[in-house]
Amino acid sequence: MHLGEQKPVDPRPRGHELSATGVTVAYDGVDVVHDASLRLAPGEVTALVGPNGSGKSTLLRTVARLQRPRTASLVIDGDTDGLAMSPRDFSRRVALLTQGRPTPGGLTVRDVVEFGRYPYRGRWGKADPGGRTAVDRALALTGVEEFADRGVEHLSGGQLQRVWLAGCLAQETRVLLLDEPTTYLDLRYQVELLDLIRDLADDHGIAVGVVLHDLDQAAAVADRIVLLHAGRIVADDLPQNVLTAERLTETYGIRIDVEPDPLTGRLRTRAIGRHHTRSERLSTSS
Repeated sequence: MHLGEQKPVDPRPRGHELSATGVTVAYDGVDVVHDASLRLAPGEVTALVGPNGSGKSTLLRTVARLQRPRTASLVIDGDTDGLAMSPRDFSRRVALLTQGRPTPGGLTVRDVVEFGRYPYRGRWGKADPGGRTAVDRALALTGVEEFADRGVEHLSGGQLQRVWLAGCLAQETRVLLLDEPTTYLDLRYQVELLDLIRDLADDHGIAVGVVLHDLDQAAAVADRIVLLHAGRIVADDLPQNVLTAERLTETYGIRIDVEPDPLTGRLRTRAIGRHHTRSERLSTSS
């Protein structure tokens, strides 16, 4: 760039940064998350992974203010105390897609997505001037606009998950939290949903935090990976620095091999059970 030449303007809308520090959560007086910190940056996908009971969903739900922490500090965009913010203001900044939502009956896809506009409506259903545009945009982004007038009870699991995500996008927040969004989806819908998550970060500057069980999915979609074990963060770094065979084997209590995929170059993990090792011994002996 030459002297006097203006720096190109990034056309993407700037997202919010969410920073949570000192998060400790207790159930029945027993700490289940210990002094955890989580930073979600605009335009980045951060994946939370770890064994069952490691605290990843609890941490995400606490950041979303659905779980009351014993101690925590939550700051959005560096200038606001997220814990003291009103529910309406917080919902205009942060959206959460939880797992296991029930299927509502008697509602169309558009009806469900319009629920995402609740932070912008006044009392007694006061008009929401930007609502129609926001809902149409959310339907288009998630690829469900052709189902807009269809009853949600007639959708497949993958289509319904996209509808719930569209409702989150209709909130027009700049921080999106997703708790195991690929659970119960077949392979096609898992891949398509992960692609959409990546697009939201890359093309729209949204800060995304997502809980995933599948380590290969985390390696494929995330800019950063946070690895938890027994309620503590044991690593928070780039995927190649977190997903190492030694660290994963220690954390999950089972041998896990890690290698780059020959086609994509992304990391690929493989858990080695008793029958795998038996096959290796037979192969070696022959």
